Amino acid sequence: QVQLVESGGGLVQAGGSLRLSCAASARTFSRYAMGWFRQAPGKERDVVAAINWSGGTTYYADSVKGRFTISRDNAKNMVYLQMDSLKPEDTAVYYCAAASSMSNRVAAITLYDFWGQGTQVTVSS
Repeated sequence: QVQLVESGGGLVQAGGSLRLSCAASARTFSRYAMGWFRQAPGKERDVVAAINWSGGTTYYADSVKGRFTISRDNAKNMVYLQMDSLKPEDTAVYYCAAASSMSNRVAAITLYDFWGQGTQVTVSS
């Protein structure tokens, strides 16, 4: 069982930055792929960014490429999402998720077994 706790959400103006953090309880954190997903009101939950177990493979949704950066620190059981040049359309609840997979195919939502409670990100125009 893996417990995930997100932090770092909030209200920011368009063009600003936020850094989301996710603390994981897994003893074997380095064996999990990690992902950040978001869900806006009335919309499906979609992948934003994902990273494989080693950090050597990353995936980004087209809408965030060049603006968001996912990273992980296996020694600290942490995964991060640096969000720059934020836009109002980035407003959503952001979820951290873990997949018990050492594959490099990390983008599929169906891969993920464990989810955090989510953190709200609101970008004002």
